[in-house]
Amino acid sequence: MNTTGTKALAAGGAAVVVLIAGCGQGVAKDAAASAGTKPKGSHSYKLQHTDIHYGGPKNRFESQLKLPDGRRVAMHYLDKKGLYVQDYSPKERGWSKPKNIYRTKTDVCQGITLKHRAGTVAAIADWALYCYDGEPPQESLAAVSTGRLTKWDRHLTRSFDGWAKADITKNGKQVTFKYNSDRLKWTKAKGFPKNPLSD
Repeated sequence: MNTTGTKALAAGGAAVVVLIAGCGQGVAKDAAASAGTKPKGSHSYKLQHTDIHYGGPKNRFESQLKLPDGRRVAMHYLDKKGLYVQDYSPKERGWSKPKNIYRTKTDVCQGITLKHRAGTVAAIADWALYCYDGEPPQESLAAVSTGRLTKWDRHLTRSFDGWAKADITKNGKQVTFKYNSDRLKWTKAKGFPKNPLSD
């Protein structure tokens, strides 16, 4: 009996077993690493930007603000499509899928105003065909969101100069949109007054 050959064969077999086991661990590690690089959850998107770049800086038709808890809210116009919003999760380190909160084919009129206080975010956006000629917005949107920032209450005013600012109370339960003597109030309990604009 060739004991030398038997020992070599046994050693070779052991090496093959070790090699296969090692490969299995390597494959498992590679799969885990690969899975770790894939974005998960609802905040796995990149921040989107406006596709409108006329009439001033490239970011004129988008706006972003940061909340005290590290979350962010960003809005941008898309040409002939309306207004989109995303929110950023510091935990998931990513943005939510862009969501259209007002659809219109009218040209944008002005920039987007975003304001935050006590967990409430308010937004103002406007559209008009002849805004650069001095005409008032044909569509002026006031919007408010609270909590997880996934749902927005909206109110549209037509043929109006557009809201100049939004005042939020210290507790975040009321927002007053203002333009000169005009007022529009949103409350956490009742939302906006009745309006033709609906989800």
